[in-house]
Amino acid sequence: MIGSVVLLVTMPFSVGCVKPVVATYSIVAQDPATGDLGVAVASRFLAVGSVVPYATAGVGAIATQSYANTTYGKKGLELLSRGVPAPIVLERLLKSDKERERRQVGIVDARGRAAAFTGKNCLPWAGHVVGTGFAVQGNILTGPEVVRRMAEVFQRAKGELAERLIAALEAGEEAGGDARGKQSAAILVVRKGGGYLGLNDRYIDLRVDDDPQPVQELKRILSLKLVQNVLSQAAADRRKKRLDVAVRRIQKALAKFPDSGVLYYDLSCYLALLKRKQESLMALKKAVELDPSLRIMAETDSDLDLLRQDPRFKELVPERQRQQSGPKQDR
Repeated sequence: MIGSVVLLVTMPFSVGCVKPVVATYSIVAQDPATGDLGVAVASRFLAVGSVVPYATAGVGAIATQSYANTTYGKKGLELLSRGVPAPIVLERLLKSDKERERRQVGIVDARGRAAAFTGKNCLPWAGHVVGTGFAVQGNILTGPEVVRRMAEVFQRAKGELAERLIAALEAGEEAGGDARGKQSAAILVVRKGGGYLGLNDRYIDLRVDDDPQPVQELKRILSLKLVQNVLSQAAADRRKKRLDVAVRRIQKALAKFPDSGVLYYDLSCYLALLKRKQESLMALKKAVELDPSLRIMAETDSDLDLLRQDPRFKELVPERQRQQSGPKQDR
């Protein structure tokens, strides 16, 4: 259910000779199942991802926009890290900002408490919706239906937090989005140890800085990133000698990403290592159909040694006189 707080702002539509306004629509949210925290944003503004989103794993997520006070990001996360609830953090940030009536901000903390603010001097249409575990906010929008639809779709959407955030952005765009048009979009999702090799918390950190269809392009890139995450997780399963778990993980991912050649390729490798030759050959066949360049890797991949003398493998991966291919992908 939406605990809706929607503010309408009806000032004249005029920017004047002032600093560029970060007119945008965004969502901050927490996933109670995983603890993930994230921000997704889209705008008719160059590289909006460099201004709006802030998040720290186990702490919270913040979106600052409309003449964005970017100090809200660092200051807000510092307060959240001390256990200060999101609504109180918002109050403290606004209290010390003399230009707060030009600001718009959404905050969610690690416990799912959310808060948002739309200053009375933001450019219309501007407003926000706050619900359990999320806040949606936007300014210079085509109307209130943008934030309302984002909130509705986010609550109904399935999948990872990142997928639900993208679904919300798509809904906002379909409802009208930024009244000035489209230019950029970004998504940031943090998870403890969720970054590359587990060395940081940036589980998803993607930007489309200038594109005629930024939300659609961001969705495409997110799909690639989610596939990469599955491959990395399966590689970790392998290091723990849990090949059967890696196989199941990839098979589950293929139900969502059936056109991913690299998923089929790694599935073939893990099946071969498990001595499941027939299944491995079938997966490899699908992999090279989807991505013929994978034949190059298969030529020298020791994971596929079980298949190498099989006529079906030789048909799929014809021998060629070539130097050994470069390093294998991380599995």
